[in-house]
Amino acid sequence: MPGILDSYGIIPDGGRDISSGLMKALEKEKEVVLRSGVYMSGPLAIPSGSSLVLEKDAVLKFIPVFSLYPPVYTRWEGVRCWAMHPCIYINSANDVRITGEGTIDGSGKPWWDVVCDRRKRGVMHPESDIEKLFASLNPGYADQPGGGGGREYQFMRPPLLQIRDSHNVTVSGVSLIDSPFWTIHPLFSENVTISGIHIKNPAEAPNTDGIDIESSSSVSVLDSIVDVGDDGIALKSGSGPDGIRDNIPTKNILVRGCTVRSAHGGAVIGSETAAEISDVLVENCYFDGTDRGIRIKSRRGRGGHIHDVTFRRINMKNNLCPFVINMYYRCGTIDMDLFSLSPVPVNEGTPRIYNVTIEDCHAEGSRASCGMVVGLPESPIGNLVIKNSSFGVSADADRPIDESDMYLGLPDPPSRGFRIRNATVDITDLSIDSDEPSLIVEDGVILVSH
Repeated sequence: MPGILDSYGIIPDGGRDISSGLMKALEKEKEVVLRSGVYMSGPLAIPSGSSLVLEKDAVLKFIPVFSLYPPVYTRWEGVRCWAMHPCIYINSANDVRITGEGTIDGSGKPWWDVVCDRRKRGVMHPESDIEKLFASLNPGYADQPGGGGGREYQFMRPPLLQIRDSHNVTVSGVSLIDSPFWTIHPLFSENVTISGIHIKNPAEAPNTDGIDIESSSSVSVLDSIVDVGDDGIALKSGSGPDGIRDNIPTKNILVRGCTVRSAHGGAVIGSETAAEISDVLVENCYFDGTDRGIRIKSRRGRGGHIHDVTFRRINMKNNLCPFVINMYYRCGTIDMDLFSLSPVPVNEGTPRIYNVTIEDCHAEGSRASCGMVVGLPESPIGNLVIKNSSFGVSADADRPIDESDMYLGLPDPPSRGFRIRNATVDITDLSIDSDEPSLIVEDGVILVSH
């Protein structure tokens, strides 16, 4: 294999761009094994029926020159638009494998620096040539919903690995680090298995979610470690009118045996919920020091149904808030009409959440509150079942209660207890260890306790 790789110019010298040769080798040889060394690469498109293996101490490192990543038409934060070519792009491909014990490095810092600079200066419009290019490609972008990643200034950063319109894809064993944006993004895909991987992005790196499963079905995430600067393992189905038109749900999802650290949320649904998210099982996971543990987030205008979702045998420690269902999620908008406490007319943009089960889930040492379940007055959360679970606040909790989740428009709760508003909740054997009142029952609650 080394001799074959040399003939394609795939040399681990830490300088040469091997992307062209690697794509040719994958097309012709079908399997490429990268041995020890640093392989510098521009963006890659992986063909059907191919296998990329990174042996231990092999590093596939992407070159952070923004102009190398040409526009592709995809989804970015839940909306179809032009964005930068993913570092690794599996597009309309079947039977693809990325495996091994090596590392895929997104060289994220230059990308993060741009975003942090824009935020620091409060820039809300395109400045650079590349931002102006994407603004011209995406007319009407200012009116599109966003998730806080920078749609306003059109710095449309690439995910590290996007799996789009593809079937039978396996990603196993590898480490993925320093992603420019979301790390692994299955999109419009089916039969995807992600197992035994390790994702590591700095906690302060903006919008560097671990795994975002969007408008995809039959996806499994198994025995993996995710330590990132945004949500850990997230499920999405498109945002706003664009996602409603597409109407491609996320369903039949299994997350098992995973550890999430540092993230904004451990196992997350939303906030892009437009086309339905259902038939989800998250079990036997550990969320250590994440801002939220179990997290479901949406708001008016996002649309979609979230239902038949089960979280069981989840252990959580040192979270801000271990369990959140928040239909007043604030990120990506300044429209205060979306956060009214009074009911508004129901339409296709009204999200619905129902048939959610929390079983054998336990949290200790939370620093803001024990839990937050808040539906909309016109769309209350239906049939939330909580059983055999416990949620506790640290004795020296010092974070503001309003850091339980990113919300707007809600009154301050009276304690760090478990807050419920606009929901029907069936509770069996729930222990809440907090200041009083431990169970905060607000407007629009139907509570069944056993």
